Amino acid sequence: MPAVVRGGRRQSSNQAPRKSAPRKGAPRRGGSRNAPATPGKMAALGRLDLSPRAVIISFVAGVVLVGAVLFTGARADRIGASISSGVNNQLAGMGLALTRVHVTGASDEARPAIQAAIDLQRGQPITAVDLDAVRASVEQVGWVRSARVVRLLPDTLVVAVTEHDRLAVWQTGGRNYVVDSTGQVIPGADPGRYPRLPLVVGTGAAEAASDILPLLRQRPRLMSRVEALVRVDERRWDVRLRDGGVIQLPASNQEAALIQLDSMDQRERLLDLGFERVDLRAPDAVAVQPTGEA
Repeated sequence: MPAVVRGGRRQSSNQAPRKSAPRKGAPRRGGSRNAPATPGKMAALGRLDLSPRAVIISFVAGVVLVGAVLFTGARADRIGASISSGVNNQLAGMGLALTRVHVTGASDEARPAIQAAIDLQRGQPITAVDLDAVRASVEQVGWVRSARVVRLLPDTLVVAVTEHDRLAVWQTGGRNYVVDSTGQVIPGADPGRYPRLPLVVGTGAAEAASDILPLLRQRPRLMSRVEALVRVDERRWDVRLRDGGVIQLPASNQEAALIQLDSMDQRERLLDLGFERVDLRAPDAVAVQPTGEA
C-alpha cells in the first residue's frame, strides 16, 4: 500500500532512504569513537616485513655475523687498532704531536737513566702515549721511588719523579753502597759522589741506620767528629771518631746513653780532650779509657 507523507511528495516504500552527510568533526562509521590516531613510529613498525621468511633470513644473517667475528679472532682487534692509529695520526697532523718531555724531581745523577726509561719519540701522536706504561718504566729505574706522568695538550708530557732518599753509605764485604732510609740499596748510585753521607759498616747496618742516625744528627758537636758507625753482632753500635776514639753504645736505650754522654761532655769537654774508649753499655756506669799517657 502506498505511503502518504503530509505536505510532501508521494514516495515508494521500496526506495532506499537517502544517506545524510556526516557532520564536520564527527567520527566515521566502522571506527571506534575513542581510538587514538596511530603514531608514525607504530605505523612504520606495522609496515615491517615480519613474515616467517624474513625472520629466518634475519636470524641466519646474525649467526653468520657472529661466526665471522669468532673466526677472525684477534683480527677484529687489529682492525680496531688500525682505526685508532689512523685517528691518532690525524690528530698528530693537527698539532697533537709530542715535542717536549719535562722531567721534574730528578737529580743530575739519575736523570740520564730516567730519560732512557721514558723512551718516546719526538713527533709521535701524544694521544697515543700510554701514560701507565711510561710510569711503570720510569719506576723500574733504581733511583726512583715513585713517578707520575701527566699529558699537557697539545704537545707536552710531564714526568714527575720522587727519588729514594740517600741516608748513608753502607760498607759490607769490602764494597760500598748507597742506601735509603729503609736500608734498600739504590742501584746505580755512586758512593764516591756522596762523601758527606755517614758511613755504616757491617751486617745489618743498612737496616738499623735509620734508628741511630737521627739521634746523632740531634748532636752536631758529636756528629761532626764521627768517622763511621760499626754494627756489632747485629745488636748494637760502636761509634768511631775521626781522632781514633770509640764510643760503645748499648743494644737498647741508645738515646739515654747519648744523653749521658752529652752531660759528661758539657761538664768536662770530653770530646775536646780526647779518649780511646767510652763504654756506655752499662746503664748505671760509664767507663772512660784516656788516650796515651793522659
